[in-house]
This record gives sequence, structure tokens and C-alpha cells, in this order.
Amino acid sequence: MKVTYLTPEGYQRLKEELEYLRTVKRKEIAERLHEALSEGGELIENSEYEAAKMEQAFVEGRIQELEHLLATAQVIYPGRKDGVIDLGSKVTVQEEGFEPETYVIVGPVEADPAKGYISYESPLGRALMGKRAGDVVEVKAPGGMFKVKILKVE
Repeated sequence: MKVTYLTPEGYQRLKEELEYLRTVKRKEIAERLHEALSEGGELIENSEYEAAKMEQAFVEGRIQELEHLLATAQVIYPGRKDGVIDLGSKVTVQEEGFEPETYVIVGPVEADPAKGYISYESPLGRALMGKRAGDVVEVKAPGGMFKVKILKVE
């Protein structure tokens, strides 16, 4: 089974989402289905019933996905203390001609580059893994090759 790497915050967010879907969302959908059925008429022509059934399928699928992610989760904590970039490391890099950018290296489930979280499987994340502050790394991205200097590792 493939491990899902999550920060403590990411693990907690997924747990909260799962609890919300199980306790609140399921109940809301059940009420919508009950209301749609009580309106009578042909179920085939009942668009509210169909919409609620589709939402129910989506929610149940998401619940299964979250249960799997949490069951296979390995919580990662802030990076290694020896200055080597690893999962959980907070890294500041700079591409020549651009402002420095800071990212936290996370698993793909939590990746959100706009918020400063990049996956260790992304081109930049892969290039940074195992490196140290002061290193210059080449990043092979879909848009072409570029270099970044590692300014700081936390």
C-alpha cells in the first residue's frame, strides 16, 4: 500500500473534512432525498432527486478516498536538523532575476504551490530533495530547464 505523506496540519484537515462529510453532509443529502421523494411524481422526472443522488455518490466517494488517505498516512514533521532537504523542510529558493520564494516540501495530497506547499514529486521538489543551502540545482520542468539557488533550509 502506498504511503500518504501529510503534515500534522494536513492530517488534521483531512480528519475534519471526513468528520464533516460523515456527520453533516450525509444528513443534509438524506434530507434532500427524503424531500424529493415526498414530492411524489415520477422519479425519472425529478431533477432534485437526481441532483441529490449525484451529490450523494460524490460524497460517498470522497469519504472512501479520505478513509484510504488517512489509513495510509504517515505524518511528516518539519525537516531534518542536519540542513538536508527532506519531507517537511521549509526551503527558500531563488531563480536568477526573480524574487526569493519559500516552499514547504510535502506529499502530493497536500501540494498547493500558490500557498507555498510543493510536492516532493514535482519537478522542483524532486530537484531539491537531499540538497542543502548554498546548492544550485537544475530543475527539469515541462516548460523547460531552469536553475534555482537554495538560500535557506529550515
